[in-house]
Amino acid sequence: MTNTQPMSTVFIGGGNMARAIIGGLLQQGADPKSIGVIEPQSQTAKRLEHDFSIATYAGIGDAQQIIKSAHIIVLAIKPQDFKTVATELAKHLEQVAHGPVILSIAAGIQITDMSRWLEYSACIRAMPNTPALINQGITGLFAPASVNEQQRHCAQTICSAVGKVIWVPNESLMDAVTALSGSGPAYVFAFLEALQAGGEKMGLAPEIARELAYQTLTGATALALQSSESPMSLRQKVTSKGGTTAAALEVLDQQQWATILQEALLAAQKRGAAMAKEFGQS
Repeated sequence: MTNTQPMSTVFIGGGNMARAIIGGLLQQGADPKSIGVIEPQSQTAKRLEHDFSIATYAGIGDAQQIIKSAHIIVLAIKPQDFKTVATELAKHLEQVAHGPVILSIAAGIQITDMSRWLEYSACIRAMPNTPALINQGITGLFAPASVNEQQRHCAQTICSAVGKVIWVPNESLMDAVTALSGSGPAYVFAFLEALQAGGEKMGLAPEIARELAYQTLTGATALALQSSESPMSLRQKVTSKGGTTAAALEVLDQQQWATILQEALLAAQKRGAAMAKEFGQS
């Protein structure tokens, strides 16, 4: 790939995350002709063709030509399908001219297992999150030493199409990334549920409670991002002694909510590590 040569990208799997990335790439000026999707579900494939004017293929065997010219192959598939797909793809990788990088966005699949099933070493592991669907995501990435700078750049380009990118130096940290940002949106949604329900219990109409809860979270997050102060400092600024905020935070502290949240993160991290072992043994 050169400065004048577009990056050729193949997606295996055309679900929501692949769709979001494709949309982001096209918004950034990618040529639709440089993108292909292998998607066995005909309705999903037709929607991708209609919405993005890209080529789709029913199976890996049907996409040999575009695979041969690929700079990056994105495996946007379910973890339980990974080994089968990787084993099939391995038959075609030796024909690829560019030495493409394989980017996996499947949860719980380790680099060693990817490389073993693919019989290929240039593999990168990614963990995006669902805000990527509106180009507001953050993706954690890990690449082993077998991946060169150009291949890292390809992965960076793909993932930055839907938000921010963070590289971690050790693959074991990907379980922490999964626990914090991968699963993180669910914690935020649960918090929003609780805020809205609390508002309704106090007599607010559901639509009013919803708007108050959503905008409060949005505004507070925006303030924290723009401020040079720590979350602790910002919290202390809005907590007057003997006031309403102090009364609410006292209840949360009595319930040890911060400890509970941290224990939840550790549970997610532990489960992620266990899943990796389970998939690796399959």
